[in-house]
Amino acid sequence: MNTQVLPFEVSCFPTAVGVFKRGGLFAFPTDTVYGLGCDPFDRAAVGSLFEAKQRDEKPIPVLCAGLAEALKLVSLRGAGAKLASKHWPGELTIIAPVRAPLPPLLHQGTGWLGVRVPKGETLGGLLTACGGYLTGTSANLSGQPSARSAEDVLAQLGDSIDLVLDGGRLLGLESTVVKASGDEIVVLRQGRVGVSDELKQP
Repeated sequence: MNTQVLPFEVSCFPTAVGVFKRGGLFAFPTDTVYGLGCDPFDRAAVGSLFEAKQRDEKPIPVLCAGLAEALKLVSLRGAGAKLASKHWPGELTIIAPVRAPLPPLLHQGTGWLGVRVPKGETLGGLLTACGGYLTGTSANLSGQPSARSAEDVLAQLGDSIDLVLDGGRLLGLESTVVKASGDEIVVLRQGRVGVSDELKQP
């Protein structure tokens, strides 16, 4: 596959949306590392994403254009809702109970899905152009270092994706990941956003 590389600019969004609508895969810069995007509601596209990443059983998170979009996918209440209100948009992924009819492969049939509202006006525009949602897994082979540049993406996934939107080199610190069930919050991965101290507060 000849992977197209375009700048991460609004003028190039129609190309990305075209890839999205036909069930293809494209990489794009986020506020953390490069993400690998497809339509999370498209079963075949999600299957292609797993094949590209050589991933077999780890669930895939979803990036959302805003809190309203996230709440259509998962049930966020109590402490989870408070964390979302405080840290979104931002580098915090919240795993919560699924409420939307998404492909089971996306969440591996667990009934839990990671969602995040990222920072950045341009990225927000891309999400909106794609209907409010994109898969938000890192654009790398499973088990390999996260991609921090378009070159990193091409080195790992260049033969299996349609497009890379090049936004330059990123800082590369991944998001914090928490699992939220009502007022019970468990930190699964510590990243840029620190929530441990907040969870200790009464």
